[in-house]
Amino acid sequence: MKVYFVTGGCGFIGSNYIHHLLENNIADTIVNLDKMTYAGNLENLNKYETDSRYHFVKGDICHKETIISILQKYKPDVVVHFAAESHVDRSIDGPTEFIETNVVGTLNMLYESYTWANSVAKIEENSFRFIHVSTDEVYGSLGDTGKFLESTPYDPSSPYSASKAGSDHLARAWFRTFGFPVLITNCSNNYGPYQFPEKLIPLMIINALAGKPLPVYGDGLNVRDWLYVRDHCEAIQSVIENGQLGDTYNIGGNNEITNIEIVETICNILDQEIPSDSGQSYKELITFVPDRPGHDFRYAIDATKIKKKCGWAPKENFESGIKKTIQWYIGNQTWWKNIQEKKYRQERLGII
Repeated sequence: MKVYFVTGGCGFIGSNYIHHLLENNIADTIVNLDKMTYAGNLENLNKYETDSRYHFVKGDICHKETIISILQKYKPDVVVHFAAESHVDRSIDGPTEFIETNVVGTLNMLYESYTWANSVAKIEENSFRFIHVSTDEVYGSLGDTGKFLESTPYDPSSPYSASKAGSDHLARAWFRTFGFPVLITNCSNNYGPYQFPEKLIPLMIINALAGKPLPVYGDGLNVRDWLYVRDHCEAIQSVIENGQLGDTYNIGGNNEITNIEIVETICNILDQEIPSDSGQSYKELITFVPDRPGHDFRYAIDATKIKKKCGWAPKENFESGIKKTIQWYIGNQTWWKNIQEKKYRQERLGII
């Protein structure tokens, strides 16, 4: 049993990961540092508010004093670094915040974690791990064939992916220069419970239930590899426990699907689960809108390395994962309606 320091734990993937740790008794202490931007939500973890294993700290990874205080107080064995600005459209409208959080914030996490861990001999004792969680978007865009390997050159297209590429390079440099025990993961598109409604899948589910248009960028033929979030959480844990220090591990769901197929699948399931009052298919709500600037055509992950080296493979295919996801959003309407009322008005972002 170990002490885990999780950054961005009130966000989508971070909160699911904390659920995973606590449900499986992996950690006896978890400290969650979250700035509580628009995407952070305390309701994601409200079932653990009184759990003695869980500790929440509101704070910014760009504030060194906050990081130092947590390290000294809780003495973590593992740092899992999720905290990041993550929405491509927002990075087009406001790139500065992405550089500050994703690059400068990661620099602070690396610097202070290394300084503290080295001072208490955790690096020397091999009793410390720093997991930097990143994205496949750092690799840029694929054509009709091929998949991203860990050796694929970086070629980011958006301010978001450029900021994540920069943070990846910093993490790798801290291992090579300082011998800091870093592990890097690059994942494909996640979906599942607690995802902020600006992202494709929850937006389509919520809009369909409300009878609103289902906006699809361009011709809808952009391809993504979809990964169920709880599979991602298990993959991260497998890297922590079995990964080679300094290495990168690509995490994918082996589910390449076009955006329009995603939307049509959601509509087909909702047609069966909650038929619309109009009697028409939810597909009648699909509306094609102008594409995002610099929209990468295709992402696809080759996850051979993590399977061979860490023994991980996804449990959910897209059919099973999307059904679980839709059922969750149907059963947790208060959660996303609170977000709509307080934080998110579904305004279109990232238009030049």
